[in-house]
Amino acid sequence: MSALIEVLKNYYAGRLVEVDSKESHPVYNPAFGKVIAHAPETPKEQVDEAIENAKKAQEEWAAISVTERIKRLFVLETLLREKADELARVITIEHGKTFEEAKGEVVRAYENVEASCAAVYHMMGKNNLEISRGIDEELYRVPVGVFAVISPFNFPLMVPFWFLPYAVALGNSVVVKPSEKTPLSMNFVTKLFDEAGFPPGVISVINGAAKTVDAILENKLVAGVSFVGSTPVAEYVYKKGCANHKRVQAGASAKNFEVVMPDADLSLAIPSLISSFFGNAGERCLAGSVLVTFPENHDEVLKRFTEAAKKLRLGYGLEPDVDMGPLIRREHLERVRSYVELGVSEGAKLVLDGRNAKVERYQNGFFMGPTIFDQVEPDMRIAKEEIFGPVASVITCKNLEHAIEVINSSRYGNASTIFTTSGSAARKFVKSVQAGNIGVNVGVAAPIAFYPFAGLKDSFFGDLHAQGGDDMIYFFTERKVVISRW
Repeated sequence: MSALIEVLKNYYAGRLVEVDSKESHPVYNPAFGKVIAHAPETPKEQVDEAIENAKKAQEEWAAISVTERIKRLFVLETLLREKADELARVITIEHGKTFEEAKGEVVRAYENVEASCAAVYHMMGKNNLEISRGIDEELYRVPVGVFAVISPFNFPLMVPFWFLPYAVALGNSVVVKPSEKTPLSMNFVTKLFDEAGFPPGVISVINGAAKTVDAILENKLVAGVSFVGSTPVAEYVYKKGCANHKRVQAGASAKNFEVVMPDADLSLAIPSLISSFFGNAGERCLAGSVLVTFPENHDEVLKRFTEAAKKLRLGYGLEPDVDMGPLIRREHLERVRSYVELGVSEGAKLVLDGRNAKVERYQNGFFMGPTIFDQVEPDMRIAKEEIFGPVASVITCKNLEHAIEVINSSRYGNASTIFTTSGSAARKFVKSVQAGNIGVNVGVAAPIAFYPFAGLKDSFFGDLHAQGGDDMIYFFTERKVVISRW
């Protein structure tokens, strides 16, 4: 780590711009517990300046042929592949996840760039000759304008790329506001935008937190906002964005249930569960949170799950043989610890306690080990609220119908998984569970780039979801109908 603490600059008009602000947010290496940079809070005047520049750039960008836009994206995809290791290193340094997890995030990012290159095939319109005597009718999909992407700390590169390449491919310009906790990845990528040949202003990156978000939501030149974060903030962004006549898609919190049926293959299920519950230190919206067992298999599943969790090695993600990194901040670590205390007070049985986990070489890091509760009841807060850390709650249900009832009682509907060898049980689960991303013998039900990242209930606000497919085409284009007589 450098002895110098960098104050980040914004990127717009094709150049780095110093932020005229006395307010900033510390960026940590969470494994060391040390500040490595500062993300400035961009004042409204500079936010507006960046958006105005993006608007001018968009008008010129939309006039460029679709094939020329796609060529820039192909170059960007190649650059992301070539820089994958460097980017993964930056992600690990600022977030704390392991290098392999960070590398997977980079892969997900450039897969979305690759998928966006197919936009030319999906944005084609429709036409009818002689819709009436001598009259033809056509439908075109046209760019909308400037879009903003407001991304979370846990996937600082992947989440912006759920939106950015599709918006750009379809002729829009994009202003990205990365999380103030993890802004370094997008700061790194700005160099690649230049190298890929995007005209100045087509893609911008501005730093900040709540005040910067408000400036974006209030700016009339912003046509739409793509957001991922917690449910309270997602609802705020959705309501304020819509009130300001913007399109909004807002991914939100989760409480994901993973059901292990008595007939499940535990040699497959247990490793998948460990990855789901404790990968990324539990800081992801697809993380397993509630493990559902049954009287016939509870003891065996809990035993094997706990034994596997105990073997996970905590440490700095850039070192080899590390399975789990730290949490993002000390205050978040304390918040997750408080949920463990809450679970004990609610009467759940603490089977594995990770609160006092230590990593010898990184005494100041924000580490917490895997934590498992048994005898959890569905009405307990630890079973209902998003913890966003490596904490598993085990609930024992009477049968599959009871399990589905418990799952559907949750206010969230992001993801849910069933482990089973029964096609009948899997089919019933898929049909009945109220969640947008369903896994069958898959611990992390993450859609590939050309499918939408679905979410239901309080896990999503809006109509059109993130990532590829028709949702992106509809969100980032407007339809224009032409009726002509010659």
